[in-house]
Amino acid sequence: MSSPKSPVDVDVNPPASDPVRALPTGLAAFLVFFSSGAVLVLETVALRLVGPYVGVTLQVTSSVIGIALAAIAYGAWAGGWLADRRDPRPLLAPALVLSGIATAVTLPVVRYAGEVLRGSATSAILLLVAAAVFVPAALLSAVTPLVVKLQLGDLRRTGQVVGRLSGIGTLGGITATLATGFVLVAALPSSVIMLGLAVALGVSGIALGVYLYRQDRTGLPGPPRVRAAVAVLGLAGAGLAAVAPDPCDLETAYHCASVEVDGSRPTGRTLLLNSAQHSYVDLADPTYLKFEYTQWIGAVADVAAPTGQRMDALHVGGGGFTMPRYLAATRPGSDNLVFEIDGGLVDLGRSDLGLRTGPDMRAEVGDARMLVAGEPAASRDLVVGDAFGHLVVPWHLATREMAAEIRRVLRPDGIYVQNVIDYPPLRFIRAEVATVAAEFRHVALIAPPAALRGEYGANFLIVASDEPLPLAATEERLATLDEPTRLLSGVDLTAFVDDALVLTDDYAPVDQLLATA
Repeated sequence: MSSPKSPVDVDVNPPASDPVRALPTGLAAFLVFFSSGAVLVLETVALRLVGPYVGVTLQVTSSVIGIALAAIAYGAWAGGWLADRRDPRPLLAPALVLSGIATAVTLPVVRYAGEVLRGSATSAILLLVAAAVFVPAALLSAVTPLVVKLQLGDLRRTGQVVGRLSGIGTLGGITATLATGFVLVAALPSSVIMLGLAVALGVSGIALGVYLYRQDRTGLPGPPRVRAAVAVLGLAGAGLAAVAPDPCDLETAYHCASVEVDGSRPTGRTLLLNSAQHSYVDLADPTYLKFEYTQWIGAVADVAAPTGQRMDALHVGGGGFTMPRYLAATRPGSDNLVFEIDGGLVDLGRSDLGLRTGPDMRAEVGDARMLVAGEPAASRDLVVGDAFGHLVVPWHLATREMAAEIRRVLRPDGIYVQNVIDYPPLRFIRAEVATVAAEFRHVALIAPPAALRGEYGANFLIVASDEPLPLAATEERLATLDEPTRLLSGVDLTAFVDDALVLTDDYAPVDQLLATA
């Protein structure tokens, strides 16, 4: 007859009371990996979904990250709360199926809401991003705590189980981020990625529900009418996504691009990137410059050298290739080298905007900062800076170090013109003029007089060189344009710049400077 155990003999870490209810290790790992990865796919693609309506700025990117993190936090909290109050097994399949439906519905919701919320107001950005990310990301984030609860059958292995599943979830997010950024976005439109993810989530949820139902009748909760209603909702979401308005003719790796025909000029074409007008070209007349800032660039180029004399020109940013085509037409034999980060725009230029590349018109795809660094010194007569991410000059192209690289590439009498967009109180254009002036001896600024007074936002054109600029000839040329334009230089420009900071690679808060007061 055995004696009772003494207190010292009691096992303080008893085995799990119901170990059978834990998921198979491989299935648990898959669910955590897959759901965590799906959240990061949503986060990455969300930026492309909202970009056509609110732009792709630091504020928009920060909003996507912040809303996604909020969804992860609330979803994980809700999943953990439910896991402590109900059996997690019958909740897993519905979480996946509902997240699939929410993902399918996201596409039409963003596209219809985007037309209403279009703009750069903070409230519009946050609302649209929340519509794109929050619900499906929160549902997916509830999966991990549900799975963790099921796998914690032995208190002696709590740290091991939680640590392993947390690591698997992180690996899922990393894998999804890299796969989406390097592969999916380059190969598929955002709508296809979203619908594909929705289908994958829905199919995985149904398969998991069937598996769990066969195991212990817990995988398919609710009466048949409820399940039928969920299926109808999913089909309705997919149908709405199919008919939702698409703002893109072409979705490139960086932009939602479309080309509009000018109703008043049959051969005119306007290039829109993320629904903002970026370029205008006339297929029959490359010398026709519609936008004011292109007329200013043309004026500077026209007086930079004798009429018709060839030039070696470097274009930082291609867009619709308006200025390269203009120089090729007005100065035959010129060498136009265009650095464009978006290869899709180069293809669109060839197919829809009359671009003909060849020995005198070359387009190189890549980041202009890296490509300019590889150019020979004193090799260009003219450098045209016209690169934008939505309506913002990318910060690394707006610093003193970038201006120094451009100065290195220019010949001693070469000219740099840089297109900048700014809004009152004009903090960015002042800083950018100060930045360029920190490298070049002679600087001028061209803009509408009212914009210089801070009455509205507009394009500004910085003109710089190490040799004296042809200011008088430029002013004469500007005077022939339809719209009034002012050229600032000397003490007037110094007074305009005032004490603006010089932007550097270490400190260039471009988006913050552009934010309206």
